[in-house]
Amino acid sequence: MPYSLLVKDSSQTFLFGGSGGEKPDAGSPSLEGGSKRDTIKPLALRMRPRCMQDILGQDHILGVECLLPRLVRADTFGSILLYGPPGCGKTTLAEVIALEAKSRFIRLNAVLSNVAEIRETLRFARSRPEDRVILFIDEIHRFNKAQQDLLLPDVEQGNIRLIGATTHNPGFYVIGPLLSRSHLFRLEPIAPEMIVEVLKKTLADSEYGLGKHECRADEKVLMGLAQLCDGDMRRALNALDTLVATLDKGAELTADDVAVFARERQIRYDANEDEHYDTASAFIKSLRGGDPDASLYWLVKMLAGGEDPRFIARRLVILASEDVGLADPNALPLAMAAFRACEVIGLPECELNLAHAVVYLATAPKSNTAYAAFKKAKKALSEGELQRVPLHLRDASTKTNKSFGHVKDYRYSHKYPEAVSGQEYMENPKKFFHAKTAGAEAEISERLARWEKLKLKIQAEESQ
Repeated sequence: MPYSLLVKDSSQTFLFGGSGGEKPDAGSPSLEGGSKRDTIKPLALRMRPRCMQDILGQDHILGVECLLPRLVRADTFGSILLYGPPGCGKTTLAEVIALEAKSRFIRLNAVLSNVAEIRETLRFARSRPEDRVILFIDEIHRFNKAQQDLLLPDVEQGNIRLIGATTHNPGFYVIGPLLSRSHLFRLEPIAPEMIVEVLKKTLADSEYGLGKHECRADEKVLMGLAQLCDGDMRRALNALDTLVATLDKGAELTADDVAVFARERQIRYDANEDEHYDTASAFIKSLRGGDPDASLYWLVKMLAGGEDPRFIARRLVILASEDVGLADPNALPLAMAAFRACEVIGLPECELNLAHAVVYLATAPKSNTAYAAFKKAKKALSEGELQRVPLHLRDASTKTNKSFGHVKDYRYSHKYPEAVSGQEYMENPKKFFHAKTAGAEAEISERLARWEKLKLKIQAEESQ
């Protein structure tokens, strides 16, 4: 008997399938054929791939020799976590896996489901071991620890094969025991070229797509639309559906039509989530790498996404010391001024202050010598023998301290040329700081070399 997906409860989006059992309702959705009801479903749902080979943009996990297809072909997969941005095909992939494995597929949404529904679903799965139930949980990161713990016994005993989908990093939101019992696959945003192929197919498809409208579109126009969708196939199809609905039958979709969508474009940027951290990382690396253009681009993306300008300014202050450092002594006060401007002036005007600081820091000479030396000093303190303060450096503000010999042999630096006395300031001298020749630090490098010669000369004279 053909395998199909049957909606059991549309409010909870339970999907079932199998080689037998329940008889589909009239008009129930099937991945093997259309119905009248299919025409009123969202375009993105109607155009979903119906087999693994039709899923685009995920060759890194769906290539013929990749692990996931081999597990599905052999029907030996256990629990799976699908992690990736919206519209990259997580739900589609889960449904296709269930179809190819000919397993009963039950779908829960973590936003809508509660403990009672989870328990009911697990009881059902335990009562039908022959069906090898696949439980798909969309937005699994929304489940709290107790809800996730509830799944563990049935996952371990094989009563269910869990497929969880999330846009959030599972390492932060999925409990360790569940994570360790699952194969994790990361899906990537879909390339614009692949989105264009789907859009072209959709315009020509009269059964599931928009072919009945007989609308046309140049490939360049479709590429412009695809590039605005940030790798989100669902968004691209929804946009195409909306744009075609505004056209007369047989009309051509133009760049001007796409420009309307561009004005309403939403930037994907979730505060305190992966996009936030990934963009901030790209921003800092661009500044460190001396690329003002990329730095400005990521700055604009963060601001457009609603990022707190003070967060950006704090990162600039850190970078001014960590990556520019001694190569440009003006970097830190400039970054601090930008931070202060964000606090005092606020948006939108402080965007100019941020842009000023970003371009300055990106084009400034770079040196991490102070940062690297600090890390070495910390390591020496934590891993080596703790050094005592030498007697000649200890406090001598009281008669008692002086009687112990504090500062007895201290050499007052200003009595010597260039304030270099030749004295050691640690019992066991260690070298942490190594100056570079970047920017203003070149002068520091020359000065330290000169001081080292003076120090050795004084020490030689003292030893005679």
